[in-house]
Amino acid sequence: MRVLLVEDDEPVAQSLRRGLIRYGFEVEWVSTGAAALDHAGPYDVVLLDLGLPDTDGLDVCKALRLRGDVPIIVISARSDETDRVVGLELGADDYVSKPFGVREVIARIRAVMRRVRPRTPDADSGPDRYGSRLTVDRKAARVRMDGEEVPLAPKEYDLLAFLTEEPGALMSREQIMEAVWDANWFGPTKTLDVHVAALRRKLAGAISIEAVRGVGFRLEIVKDDGAS
Repeated sequence: MRVLLVEDDEPVAQSLRRGLIRYGFEVEWVSTGAAALDHAGPYDVVLLDLGLPDTDGLDVCKALRLRGDVPIIVISARSDETDRVVGLELGADDYVSKPFGVREVIARIRAVMRRVRPRTPDADSGPDRYGSRLTVDRKAARVRMDGEEVPLAPKEYDLLAFLTEEPGALMSREQIMEAVWDANWFGPTKTLDVHVAALRRKLAGAISIEAVRGVGFRLEIVKDDGAS
């Protein structure tokens, strides 16, 4: 996923950029509003600081929104409710107050992308296809491999649906537990390993789920040997 980061504070920007890259994001960083408006893209989401040196970030937010519907997440030290309201009214999709953690920002990005995805033209075209063997019908909550329905437990389906939102992206255990189980989950994450093992077994040959030690999991679509 491609991120345009608009932040004039270099330590904050570099820290956030490193964190996002670690989780599989591609990040372009600019430090002024003018540079943000001049950036040709493409990018999938904008992280926008309001305290820019050349212009008010709210003006940048408004200008970006007039250009299109790319999601905008405001990241700002301004915690005043008025700034939040104005930012959202000008077209921001979410608002994160400083200080924040990288994982919080990633969770906000994932949540915003899940909300905006139905707006895409192909959202109602039917089941999502992953390679030649696997389809996920999110409306009916059904999974088929080679045309045959694969019986999945509810949480197995939820886990697969989450991981296939962005194949190839590295998802931390915390991200997965919050998205699939509960944002307030404080128990052991062994149940995640059990569900990953079940998906590996039931969908062998269509997907692979790589465990990244100390971080989380990455789902990949298995390509056909004869694919060009």
